Amino acid sequence: MKGRTMPLRHLKNVTTLKYDPRKCAGCGLCAAVCPHGVFEMYGRTAAVTGRDRCMECGACARNCAFGAISVRAGVGCASAVLWSMRRS
Repeated sequence: MKGRTMPLRHLKNVTTLKYDPRKCAGCGLCAAVCPHGVFEMYGRTAAVTGRDRCMECGACARNCAFGAISVRAGVGCASAVLWSMRRS
C-alpha cells in the first residue's frame, strides 16, 4: 500500500463525553481547547459535531466553568497513547 493513504477509523459510540447545551454559556473554550475539533460554535452555543473523534483528554470539561461538559478523562485514546509512550 505504498503511496496510498488509508482513512483513519475510530470506534463508534464509545466515548464518555456528555454535553448539556442548556448549561452552555457560549464562551467557546471547549472548541478552542479540543485537539480533535469535537465542538463547534453556532452563535452563542457550542455543539458536539464529532463525538467519535473525542480522545477523552478532558480539556473541554476542565475549561467549562458552567458544568455543561463531563468526560471520564484518562480512559480513551489519550490514555492509551500516553501509557504506550511510558512503556517504550
